[in-house]
Amino acid sequence: MYRLLIVDDEEIITDGLYEVLQRLLSESLDVCKAYSAKEALHWLSRTRVDIVLTDIRMPGMNGLELSKQIQIYWPRCKIVFLTGFSEFDYAYQAIQLPNARYLLKTEGYDKVTQTVLEVIREIDQELRLERLVEKSLEQTDALELVAQGDYFRHLLQGSSSMHERREELARDFEDLHIPLSPDAPVLLALGRVSNNGEAGFAGRSKWLSEVRRLWNSFMSEQTRSIGIIDKHGDMLWLIQPSPHAGETFSQHFIRYMEGTLELVQEACLASLQSAISFTVNGALCEWKEVTNRYERLRRLQQLRIGDDLSMLLIDRAEQAEGDAWKEGASIDHKSSILEAHLDGGKAKEFLEELDILANKLLQSCGCGNVEKTIEGYYAVSLLLLSYMNRMGMRDKLAEFGKLMRLDDHDSMKEAFMYLRGAAESIFDYKNKDDRDRAAKITARICQFIEEHLDEDLSLVRLAEIHYFNPCYLSRFFKQESGMNVSEYIDKCRLRKAKDLLLNHELKVRDVAASVGYEAAHSFTRFFKKMTGLTPQEYRDGLV
Repeated sequence: MYRLLIVDDEEIITDGLYEVLQRLLSESLDVCKAYSAKEALHWLSRTRVDIVLTDIRMPGMNGLELSKQIQIYWPRCKIVFLTGFSEFDYAYQAIQLPNARYLLKTEGYDKVTQTVLEVIREIDQELRLERLVEKSLEQTDALELVAQGDYFRHLLQGSSSMHERREELARDFEDLHIPLSPDAPVLLALGRVSNNGEAGFAGRSKWLSEVRRLWNSFMSEQTRSIGIIDKHGDMLWLIQPSPHAGETFSQHFIRYMEGTLELVQEACLASLQSAISFTVNGALCEWKEVTNRYERLRRLQQLRIGDDLSMLLIDRAEQAEGDAWKEGASIDHKSSILEAHLDGGKAKEFLEELDILANKLLQSCGCGNVEKTIEGYYAVSLLLLSYMNRMGMRDKLAEFGKLMRLDDHDSMKEAFMYLRGAAESIFDYKNKDDRDRAAKITARICQFIEEHLDEDLSLVRLAEIHYFNPCYLSRFFKQESGMNVSEYIDKCRLRKAKDLLLNHELKVRDVAASVGYEAAHSFTRFFKKMTGLTPQEYRDGLV
């Protein structure tokens, strides 16, 4: 879903365009409005904007001045200038701007709608993989990428100790052609693929290469980044603002990355038919904190809902909570893989890996290596027990009381079957818990909408209040409720309006204000579109 911002100091024009575009393009466009350039800048600082439809002549900051700020906040944003003035100098300046068009207000709503549709098609075209791959430049060869990946996987095991050797860190970055500064803070973005449509190592490697090229095509000249595959098979990007990025962009960097990652997700769905979810730090961190921040991101992944959606989770906590995830002794390789599958909710992969591990350990036991088999059992038991504790699964803790009591099992084979049953039960519980959590979140959003119909109910505001990303909230709400957020808002406004119209002492404009319409004529158009009657006609029919 793209986001369009309408900016005009004439409220009747802004409201009219808002209603027309929202009604015609509700499925593909999230429409916002502002009555001044100052208000528009507030929107630009809050969320990604893909298209701006703005008047050129406005008091204070004019449209041409606003366009310069737009390019700082969102360099890929398309601009459509709409004005009642046809002087050549204004038209000429507007035409010179990148990603800009010029329309006269006298051309009417149809022309505006047609132009917006053309811009949407243009953005769609730019999102196609072939176009993006052509624009993407290969900065390192395959061997260099492998070396960089090995280096950062090593760094993730203990960034604090490596940070103490700052000169060595700087030398490593230079020798490996790492396009990041060891002296500047860094942002981490962890990407997890829900379904890449490929089988086998070769297919997955090819897919990840395409995602990397896709990522590079979206990163502007104001950023620098490097992506690696972590030990769990997920993609981790480390990103910094470029040294030449201005102060405004640097302050806006987190929001910029949030909006850009939405575009990466859209491109993955459109070009690769795969959903990729991102978990991102809410602030840049020093290099010595990278390990703890990375571990925190991995654990935040388990909070996600709607695995088939392209989730974007921003960790906006004020504190990094580094102490919560101390670096400690790691378990063996197989246990690490099991942990990754458990956190990721991948039941099939977990059980297959557990069966392989159990068979190997039972064979080892048959050869006399009983200690190794016991160690393997308790490693998995502790993994399952820890997960149950983190998820608050008190019932399961009581049900599987023999997890840490190996002597209670008649045989090692039975013990590993017990582990398998515990794991299956955990995944069943998790799936039900995810569904229950999704239902609760949907109910909370619906309740907020119903209680605040007279306020701003834009996707951006709803997302801010409920700690979602706007695009993800839109997809999530549609999946859980079967309707768009805008459809539900209209349904609630209509229901409340009908109730209020029963009170003949209330004026129509008072009813309009109570359901979020500042202008009575806008409310009248909405009510007639929904019922076929004007509010007054509906009220008269109740007599």
